[in-house]
Amino acid sequence: MRSSWVKVSFLGISVAAAMLYLSSIKREVHTHSERLQRAHHNDSERGRGILKRIDKMEEDMNRLLSLMNKLEQKEPAGQKDAEVKKERKVVRKLYPNSALFKTWGEELSEEEQREAEKLFRRYGYNAFLSDRLPLNREIPDTRPARCAERSYPDDLPSISVVLIYLDEALSVIKRAVRSIIDRTPAGLLREIILVDDHSSNEDLMENLDEYVNSIHEERPGLVKKVRHSEQLGLTQARLSGWRAAVGDVVAILDAHIEVHVQWAEPLLARIKEDRTIILTPVFDNVKFDDLTLIPYLSAAHAFDWALWCMYESFQPDWYALKDETHPGKSPSVMGILVADRKFFGEIGSLDGGMKIYGGENVELGIRVWLCGGSIEVIPCSKIAHIERALKPYLPDLSAMVRRNALRVAEVWLDEYKYNVNIAWSLPMENHGIDIGDVSERKELRERLNCKPFKWYLEHVYPMLDPLSGLMGYGAMINGLKPGFCVDQGPEPGNTPILYPCHYYRPQHCYYRTSGEIYIGGIKSHKYNSNRCLVDPGTGVSPGLFECKLAQQKKLHMLWDFKQGSSVQNRETKRCLEIAPHEKGDFKLVVQRCSGQSWKMQNHKDQMRTLQKL
Repeated sequence: MRSSWVKVSFLGISVAAAMLYLSSIKREVHTHSERLQRAHHNDSERGRGILKRIDKMEEDMNRLLSLMNKLEQKEPAGQKDAEVKKERKVVRKLYPNSALFKTWGEELSEEEQREAEKLFRRYGYNAFLSDRLPLNREIPDTRPARCAERSYPDDLPSISVVLIYLDEALSVIKRAVRSIIDRTPAGLLREIILVDDHSSNEDLMENLDEYVNSIHEERPGLVKKVRHSEQLGLTQARLSGWRAAVGDVVAILDAHIEVHVQWAEPLLARIKEDRTIILTPVFDNVKFDDLTLIPYLSAAHAFDWALWCMYESFQPDWYALKDETHPGKSPSVMGILVADRKFFGEIGSLDGGMKIYGGENVELGIRVWLCGGSIEVIPCSKIAHIERALKPYLPDLSAMVRRNALRVAEVWLDEYKYNVNIAWSLPMENHGIDIGDVSERKELRERLNCKPFKWYLEHVYPMLDPLSGLMGYGAMINGLKPGFCVDQGPEPGNTPILYPCHYYRPQHCYYRTSGEIYIGGIKSHKYNSNRCLVDPGTGVSPGLFECKLAQQKKLHMLWDFKQGSSVQNRETKRCLEIAPHEKGDFKLVVQRCSGQSWKMQNHKDQMRTLQKL
């Protein structure tokens, strides 16, 4: 700021000097003009012209000097603002390790930081910022360009929009409702149904009611509220919304969304063409910290053998169309869905036996395909969705997803259900997890005359790769140190290690009849490569490399193993063993075989089921 003030002062002095110089020139020209007036009339005229030009220059200089004076007068305020800004920048960061403040919040005071962090831990996104954003904020139109050129029939079916939530920030729900009203044609929007899965947030009581009442002044009766008397979970909340709906089509959405322009028309037009299609829009990601939008491209919704959701490329025929506005076939849905309300009931709606969260969307996708319907992604329908940093139901959803995945496998996966057990590193029999009564869902499958799961693998999701040819899987433990397991080691890295057993994915090992040993999980798709244990041939440290790469480089990647015996490389004849480490513990080595024995948690010698794989 000081350098700026110096520059302004120097410029002012320069202008003043120029003014004095011009005045002196003006006096000289005037005197000279008078002396020569009689004798040299033409020169006198020229002199007056010069005087006029100098007067003009003097006038401009005066204006510049006046402006400079004004700037000097304003300088202290600007300097003060800068000093305040500088002072705010050095405010102590109270939560340097919080995900919320990694790229956001530099200008917040300590008090504001505390409030923002408190709300972030409660909601999993930046509710502090959400409360300060307009409810009708503009979001960029991220649809494929040709979507804006599309036209839709006038006689589209009506739509009921269901928003489900548990302890959501009030401003987020308000913004979702506002966006639906503003960006859905009034003649198509039958109702908005708010389903509260027994929230404890007081804001969602009277304050939400007040907002709904203000909406009803604009659109009487548009918003309905459904509240559970106890927490029933995601699936039951969706079912409650569907049961309350009366529109021709039901859209079941999360409450932390904003719909894009013309989001409903392409969905309704497609269902008008074929009522047996379950649809999903394309999501854009709203960042949980600064609530800005990251556009996502259209992609299929899919899953792995653990039934975790994931994005997948469309089938090649979609790309061959060279039309990114065209609907794309999808193996599953990710939770947000749009369906003909009556067909959704006919096909079995959602499995009410699913608990809390996870798996219900995959179950729906498989069931719809097997029982007479189909799933599509609609690129011209886009919804902006906040990706939470924390989930509201449980800190760790793995146990619930695992339970629900086993339920899906029991009803729908036929002879392929073992893949779910392998993916979760569970024994084939007596896994000890209660999946609830599935008799009603099996009766539904029989009543709908559904196809076998093999048909689904062949015609809908051919990239899903059955995990066949396995002799054993799970944690791999040496008899000398039963509390330690083979572990993939640090990533990135190519050296497996011995580590205290925790039984999570980095310690999941798999032994194939062909001789490969995978460490660190097993891939579910044909386009992926697992990581294979190799004997480098020299040195004592084993290696861990992508199996395709190991095969190309002809690394020593095939092993002989029997439960309770050695793990010996077929080519080098060296064994995988453990040896004392200089730090006092043990390490993994490959060396001359000394008779050490290994066991895998689950092995075909112990289970008749695996003998069929």
